[in-house]
Amino acid sequence: MIFIAQKTKDGDKVAIKEIAQGIDSPVHFIAKILQDLSRKGLLQSSKGPNGGFYLDHISMKRSLADIVRAVDGERLFKGCGLGLPQCSESHPCPIHHQFKTVRMQLMQTFETAKVGDLGDALDNSGTFLKR
Repeated sequence: MIFIAQKTKDGDKVAIKEIAQGIDSPVHFIAKILQDLSRKGLLQSSKGPNGGFYLDHISMKRSLADIVRAVDGERLFKGCGLGLPQCSESHPCPIHHQFKTVRMQLMQTFETAKVGDLGDALDNSGTFLKR
């Protein structure tokens, strides 16, 4: 999504192959994820010779947390640090209380990180998505 934000901020569209190359990921894997995100309304796509994926104004303002929730649900933000299904406040795992703090910080970071801003950062701050 960040790569797409960077490439489509001026109204362009980007093809799956370019996305896969840009983030060093298999085309088939990326295609499935992008189709799912498109179905869920987090990014847009158009077919045809000038088609591809892009982010509209609303999608550019989406947070990383929105994307994580669409792909993996709440597990990253609410799950056990050891992956135990029965971990809870009343029945904590050995790292429950420490991991709870990490989860809260991670969720706050992901909630405030907007896709469009991160796409801009690729151009302006020396950050990268692949080696």
